[in-house]
Amino acid sequence: MAKHVFLTGPPGIGKTTLIQKATEVLKSSGIPIDGFYTEEVREGGRRIGFDVVTLSGRRGILSRVGSGPSTARREYRVGQYVVDLISFEQLTLPLLRNPDLGSSTVKKVCIIDEIGKMELFSQSFIQAARQILIGSGTVILGTIPVPKGKPLGLVEEIRSRKEVKVFNRKENISDSSGPTTA
Repeated sequence: MAKHVFLTGPPGIGKTTLIQKATEVLKSSGIPIDGFYTEEVREGGRRIGFDVVTLSGRRGILSRVGSGPSTARREYRVGQYVVDLISFEQLTLPLLRNPDLGSSTVKKVCIIDEIGKMELFSQSFIQAARQILIGSGTVILGTIPVPKGKPLGLVEEIRSRKEVKVFNRKENISDSSGPTTA
């Protein structure tokens, strides 16, 4: 039987929206829940990057459009976006490293939206996500990208785990707010 649930599908199909709606239902049911989701950042009608937003409302930069050639010693890029690994790790790692704190017999749910190219630049994030996958006290409700190009190690590992159920989101849900992640 599946312990963890992941949604996959093309960008803009409503994965984050569905995760947010499920989060509201779980919270209102009194289920212990924590985690994060990614949110598109727009300026003047054009996407300039993505933020990480925790379920407690804290927000930090995941990525922004980079300008020109890199001057940094080590820069993490996905297309036009430069990933802010420090900001991402500061917000997400505390949520992932202590998922079982305060839990008794009730399993906690950890929201991870998403496990994609940008997030996978962080080796600490990969280790923390793996620990939750193999642990016993926390259930992951997350999103992963559709396979495209070079396989992403942790994403393929998640797809192949027997305790994971992956749902492919093929049609957009009705929501006037539009796409929220890439």
